[in-house]
Amino acid sequence: MKIAHVEIAGLRGATPKGGWSTELEPDNVVHTLLVLKTDEGVVGVGSIFTSDSLVRSSLEVLKPLLIGETALEPERVSEKLHQNTFWLGRGGAITHTISGIDTALWDVFGKITGQPVGRLLGGRLREKVMPYASLLMEEPRSMTEKLLSLRSQGFRAFKIGWGTFGRIDAANDELLVKSARAAIGDECFLAVDAGGSDAYWRGNLNWAINTSKMLKEYDVGWFEEALRPDDLEDFRQLRIQSPVPIAGGEVLTRRQSFTPFLTTRAFDLVQPDVTKVGGISEFRRIANMADEFGVRVIPHGWNTAIGLAVDLQLSSAILSADKVEYCTGSAYVDDISETPWQLDGDGLLKIPTQPGIGFSLDPEKVEKYSGVRGILN
Repeated sequence: MKIAHVEIAGLRGATPKGGWSTELEPDNVVHTLLVLKTDEGVVGVGSIFTSDSLVRSSLEVLKPLLIGETALEPERVSEKLHQNTFWLGRGGAITHTISGIDTALWDVFGKITGQPVGRLLGGRLREKVMPYASLLMEEPRSMTEKLLSLRSQGFRAFKIGWGTFGRIDAANDELLVKSARAAIGDECFLAVDAGGSDAYWRGNLNWAINTSKMLKEYDVGWFEEALRPDDLEDFRQLRIQSPVPIAGGEVLTRRQSFTPFLTTRAFDLVQPDVTKVGGISEFRRIANMADEFGVRVIPHGWNTAIGLAVDLQLSSAILSADKVEYCTGSAYVDDISETPWQLDGDGLLKIPTQPGIGFSLDPEKVEKYSGVRGILN
């Protein structure tokens, strides 16, 4: 079975706010679906956290290496793409695009073998996983209303992030966290994301240490992106001094970028994003390395329903991956699937058992948000 064709569809018209200093607009394309088709009619899907224009240009480089390759060896084929393009800018748009290709290849492989991807990665260690509802920090009243609504929908874990946190003063930071904890109650999980990958992030090591001590008072489960993404030494110092677990790594790509953060134990938990890190193949290598250093793995492919579906498969095969991020209020997560996501009575998501990533897109919804017709045929 050979790879015959690759198509993409950039999602637009409902792009949610991300908390950036230069905010996204609804028609901005930052999430791109990729569809890979074989010469025997098997179709695999992937998701890429990059604009469709960059993905399209990257495919011009990658297609000559991809078309005609076997569809039965996702890890080897993806590594071939990495090996032959690193000099073009490893870690950028080409690596992101390979992420979508790799995911689609695993989806095809699962469909061919009749197995869910998690089983192909070594076996299913769990059948359900807890999603944490992820939302932006807004002024306390608005944020409280959204948290209460999500609590009533069955969520039992939450993450608040970005907004004005770390961008005004310590009193504002504490007010936001205090309000969130009051809204969800003491029994629910709460994480805090500073958004240190924002442009010109100002939070330094002293700020992060002091803030971590405040977060401890509100039983925060982890402190995410407290520093700029490349501040390795400061992350290492923060982890030593922080009374709450330190998380990061969502903007890093490929295992080579994660190695120094893991070997120096700069994180308590690491968050590779399958939609840009290099795909499932690369994610698995990073997760194995993290396990060797006692670092938890929390998948970060939150940005589309495909990313969430893949995170569920990954969490089924990785022991420490006991949570997945759920981007609330995003049409690209909630409105493009044939079957809506549904929490059980304990606030858990069932991990699909269908072959591949176990998830089907709604063709009409894909066309609605991309303008591309018949991409799944």
